[in-house]
Amino acid sequence: MEQECDGDIVYMQQEDDWDRDLLLDPAWEKQQRKTFTAWCNSHLRKAGTQIENIEEDFRDGLKLMLLLEVISGERLAKPERGKMRVHKISNVNKALDFIASKGVKLVSIGAEEIVDGNAKMTLGMIWTIILRFAIQDISVEETSAKEGLLLWCQRKTAPYKNVNIQNFHISWKDGLGFCALIHRHRPELIDYGKLRKDDPMTNLNTAFDVAEKYLDIPKMLDAEDIVGTARPDEKAIMTYVSSFYHAFSGAQKAETAANRICKVLAVNQENEQLMEDYEKLASDLLEWIRRTIPWLENRLPENTMQAMQQKLEDFRDYRRLHKPPKVQEKCQLEINFNTLQTKLRLSNRPAFMPSEGRMVSDINNAWGNLEGAEKGYEEWLLNEIRRLERLDHLAEKFRQKAAIHEAWTDGKEEMLQKRDYETASLSEIKALLKKHEAFESDLAAHQDRVEQIAAIAQELNELDYYDSPSVNARCQQICDQWDALGAMTQKRSEALQKTEKLLETIDQLYLEFAKRAAPFNNWMEGAMEDLQDTFIVHTIEEIQGLSTAHEQFKATLPEADKERQAILGIHNEIAKIVQTYHVNIAGTNPYTTINPQEVNAKWDKVRQLVPQRDQALIEEHARQQNNERLRKQFANQANVIGPWIQTKMEEIGRISIEMHGTLEDQLTHLRQYEKSIVNYKPKIDQLEGDHQLIQEALIFDNKHTKYTMEHIRVGWEQLLTTIARTINEIENQILTRDAKGISQEQLNEFRASFNHFDRDRSGTLGAEEFKACLISLGFDIANDAQKRTGIMDAEDFKTCLISMGYNLGENEFSRIMSIVDPNRMGLVTFQAFIDFMSRETADTDTADQVVASFKVLAGDKNYILADELRRELPPDQADYCIARMAPYTGPDGVPGALDYMSFSTALYGESDL
Repeated sequence: MEQECDGDIVYMQQEDDWDRDLLLDPAWEKQQRKTFTAWCNSHLRKAGTQIENIEEDFRDGLKLMLLLEVISGERLAKPERGKMRVHKISNVNKALDFIASKGVKLVSIGAEEIVDGNAKMTLGMIWTIILRFAIQDISVEETSAKEGLLLWCQRKTAPYKNVNIQNFHISWKDGLGFCALIHRHRPELIDYGKLRKDDPMTNLNTAFDVAEKYLDIPKMLDAEDIVGTARPDEKAIMTYVSSFYHAFSGAQKAETAANRICKVLAVNQENEQLMEDYEKLASDLLEWIRRTIPWLENRLPENTMQAMQQKLEDFRDYRRLHKPPKVQEKCQLEINFNTLQTKLRLSNRPAFMPSEGRMVSDINNAWGNLEGAEKGYEEWLLNEIRRLERLDHLAEKFRQKAAIHEAWTDGKEEMLQKRDYETASLSEIKALLKKHEAFESDLAAHQDRVEQIAAIAQELNELDYYDSPSVNARCQQICDQWDALGAMTQKRSEALQKTEKLLETIDQLYLEFAKRAAPFNNWMEGAMEDLQDTFIVHTIEEIQGLSTAHEQFKATLPEADKERQAILGIHNEIAKIVQTYHVNIAGTNPYTTINPQEVNAKWDKVRQLVPQRDQALIEEHARQQNNERLRKQFANQANVIGPWIQTKMEEIGRISIEMHGTLEDQLTHLRQYEKSIVNYKPKIDQLEGDHQLIQEALIFDNKHTKYTMEHIRVGWEQLLTTIARTINEIENQILTRDAKGISQEQLNEFRASFNHFDRDRSGTLGAEEFKACLISLGFDIANDAQKRTGIMDAEDFKTCLISMGYNLGENEFSRIMSIVDPNRMGLVTFQAFIDFMSRETADTDTADQVVASFKVLAGDKNYILADELRRELPPDQADYCIARMAPYTGPDGVPGALDYMSFSTALYGESDL
């Protein structure tokens, strides 16, 4: 109350001075009228109006009330719109009551004098308003109002020569004081060095023109009035100088606000660029996977080994050339995503949610599908190669047996259809009968070959041989012919048996020759077939088995030679009988088509094929030895590289848990560790080369090692990915530490607490482990409030748990778990734990601070204009705001107004406001 009385006294004293000033120097009235009019218009133009005559335009009280609303930012009572004197007096009284409500006691100023156009009272009232709203709140070093404004002028003009501000009248007559104020804050607007003290008119006009053009300060004074007056009006000078104070003070606030907005917008622009980069990289990787999977899932078999070998070579190119860059892209994508999320958390922004189908989990799922298709494709290729190899072998075997059988059956139908027995002699009939019996024996011996041919054809059909139709046709022709031969043999046998009663003699020697020669001939044909049969083996044991069987066959040759000599002995006995008894025998042996020359020829052929078979087995044995060498060569390296990769994976796991030294030391150590791992790549490449040699040699198994090339590749890729992820976690921890101001000791404390409760060393905490970890760090979860009390000792921790009754508050803990485990996996990683702790222990810019900064730039309006943004912000960030701000829809808006509050909300997410 005492302060309010003191204010009333001040204003009363000013009123007395006002009266005395007007009486002493009427010329001041002219200066005050111009200055006060310009000052009022500088505020009224914000409402879209102005005044021309200060004592006339305020008579109805409407513009006076509007002036008070603009400069105070408050709403006055609703004005009267009538034209009568009582309406005008009511409006002026409302304005005067509002002035009085601000602690100003008006003496000798009544509504009637203002309505009557009393110039002295009107100017006195305006001066009172200027004092209250433009000068009273000025404060500089514990001085206020007039003294504060004067001290501000002295401080700002102190460095300038010929300027000595001691008052608000004659100290400003030469104009240098005005020019010094402008040059101090905007040196680019005035060349102060060219100003002269003896040219006040130029100095004053320069200052007035520059202030009006560049500083938005209206021209309130005339240079002629100041120069032509011995003592310029103090109130006019104070009013004009206060405009400089407010203009430059507002610019400093605007600069601070603009810097804050620039900082926030720069972070937002950088994050948006990272989001765009992630979306593009994710789209490209998913598109590549989408194109590759159908190729790997294509199981259309080829008909030839050459075509399948080409498919295998294409698959090797994919593994060696196309897939490794995509592995790197996938790893980099995960690193970029984690870095982006960390930056968003540090800048208090909402988490980044990629487009539908482009989450890291989506990419991992697609990659898993790719890996599955890749594994199935490789297995299919190898199986197809084995199948084609088997098919080629069977097809060749089918052709050989079919050719032998067809050669044997050639002419058999014509022979069986002959009716020679009808005109033959008795001896000839008996000969024909014995010959037919020998043929039946031969026919039965060929039954096994026919069955083998049918079995091979069936197997070719089951293995989906590409030329199965021609095989089936040939097999069917052989079977049909075989059935026909059987029927014709039976028919001829019956005919010969019918005439057998007429036959009395038979040549036993011919018959014996035929019976022994036929099976021996069949044995030789089988031996030649076996000796010429192709074989396929994959191991040393298999070739050794073939060699043993061949040696056993060779051991039977002496007995076979004895049988040959015995058969030839029968033929020699026949010749001896014919020569001795002069038997007239026409033609050859009637019981068989086999003759001694044929037996000898086939025997010679068998003896010729034996050494050829020996050479083929030796060569195959050498090839299998070379394959065994390749197996051992691959196994020796794989048995070293496989355990090495496992050891490195375990060492990285220990490093990520123990983390000795500072984060920079850990990062340096991990990068050196990564370099040593990358330097191991030539050994992997060497193993790839050995693996290629094994595949080219068609080696499909290796008993000397449990590691396959696929195991080594997967382990190597996992090792590179694990070390890259571990390095990225340390980099994100450094980023978190630097951005949040967290000390190394705090990070070590967080790591020690995390490791203590991570008892299975999995790198994650379960919900109960995480709760215990928070309690150990002093978080009072039971009371739903977080209290950072440092590390509790054993007794404090025990007391805390007892006081809580082991009944931890679920609401607060659920809130914390939703932050650190947004996917509700029930696990908390160390990175999520560090992000949460840094969030709880540091401060960042908030949406409220950004809104307040925009409000400063907008001049306390609820909206902002595009020109104001371009004036205060850099061009690119001003354009960024204009493009994203929605039009302002409030009742106090103007055309082109922009809504900065919703824009600030969008920067931080709605939860912050």
